Amino acid sequence: MSTILIAGGTGLVGKYLSQMLQAAGHTVLHLSRKQDSGAKFPAYAWDLSKKTIDQAAVDRADYIINLAGAGIADQRWTPERKRLIISSRVDSTLLLKAAIERRPTPLKAFISASAVGFYGSRGDQLMTEDDPAGKDSFLAESVAAWEKAVEKIAETGLRTVVLRIGVVLSTCGGALEKMLIPFRFFNATYFGNGQQWMSWIHIDDICRMFMAAIENEQLNGIYNGVAPHPARNRDLVVKLKNALGKPAILLPAPEFALRAAMGEMADVVFDSTRVSSKKIEATGFRFQFPDLLPALGDLLRRKI
Repeated sequence: MSTILIAGGTGLVGKYLSQMLQAAGHTVLHLSRKQDSGAKFPAYAWDLSKKTIDQAAVDRADYIINLAGAGIADQRWTPERKRLIISSRVDSTLLLKAAIERRPTPLKAFISASAVGFYGSRGDQLMTEDDPAGKDSFLAESVAAWEKAVEKIAETGLRTVVLRIGVVLSTCGGALEKMLIPFRFFNATYFGNGQQWMSWIHIDDICRMFMAAIENEQLNGIYNGVAPHPARNRDLVVKLKNALGKPAILLPAPEFALRAAMGEMADVVFDSTRVSSKKIEATGFRFQFPDLLPALGDLLRRKI
């Protein structure tokens, strides 16, 4: 079994991935800005503003997974917030690169999160890993900058895997948790006309994909972290209503109102990104939840 160091281990994916890795017999370490004596996993300090990191954590690790980055939808996109979204991803990657280069022994692999926001809003076009970054999109700009930083690690010859993650479905956080709120008031709310594509993935499957990046040495480069069957926003809400089995009135949230409230950040819910999973499937990866309705049913039943 291996020792795996995770940056961003307390986020939605990081928490669940840490538990899965530990259950599989791996030793899991976290990089953290705060020291917490009650933390479930050993935490080592790092500070992006000071460009400091506990070298002992990096030296202990066989693999490093970087999930770190300021939340895309946590706050309105002011110029300052935009700078933080980019710098938190780029600076964390470069800080890890410097620490990896100081190791006395080679790291086995570096695995980084990325996002399907790389593609921008592309309508009905099915996007593959070979497609270029979107234009005139802050999301695309931020993810492209993130991936350029990861490229600097790949250029050293270290096996480097990048997973462009879609909408991670979980009842414990992220988009699905927010989409469930209107159902408490017997409303099923979709965004605008609801025709925008959402490339989703069950939290089990994205975590299994990170584990595959560790275990399968043939994985190298960029892969889309999405399920095989993207859904339009309205269809996702309808399937969520069916999975819940409760009465709810299907209602649109007007685009003009959301853009007035959220500003440019509304791109998060209105960008249409239809993304292919063929490349990761060609490596032998098999999804446990390739279809949306069974995925939603499982998440609601297990409350994960």
